[in-house]
Amino acid sequence: MSNRDPAFLKKITRPEDLAQAAAKLPKPVVFTNGVFDILHRGHVTYLDQARQEGVSLIVALNSDASVKRLGKGPDRPINQQDDRMAILAALECVSLVTVFEEDTPLNAILQAKPDVLVKGGDWPVEKMVGAKEVQAWGGKAVSIAFDHDRSTTATLAKIRSL
Repeated sequence: MSNRDPAFLKKITRPEDLAQAAAKLPKPVVFTNGVFDILHRGHVTYLDQARQEGVSLIVALNSDASVKRLGKGPDRPINQQDDRMAILAALECVSLVTVFEEDTPLNAILQAKPDVLVKGGDWPVEKMVGAKEVQAWGGKAVSIAFDHDRSTTATLAKIRSL
């Protein structure tokens, strides 16, 4: 990084450095994951609420390749992973951002060893990837209800209809 690079870029960590970076965060550490393609009010509200479950928030971002495998559409993600990571890192409530290539964030969860695993309200705890593992080491899993009915898919549909 140069002296002119934004300070928030220091919050971005490579997957292979996640365990070491997560261990340095103030506890309790909260972990969430997602695509976060076109950031909207629902996203930032959810991320802030997730952070309130602890002191530090790790966000694991689906890589571009894993987004393609999710089947969200042939043109998704709209924003490339490096851009999505930078935008998330710029948020005050986010402590650390990483990316995962796999179809699920389980490896990232196992590396980060969070105290709290959080997903949005459409994910009941019993269906959350990593919930059993986090609970096994004494952590908890939390499903946060959505406060704002927004989605990137709906936003794109609206744009395309213009």
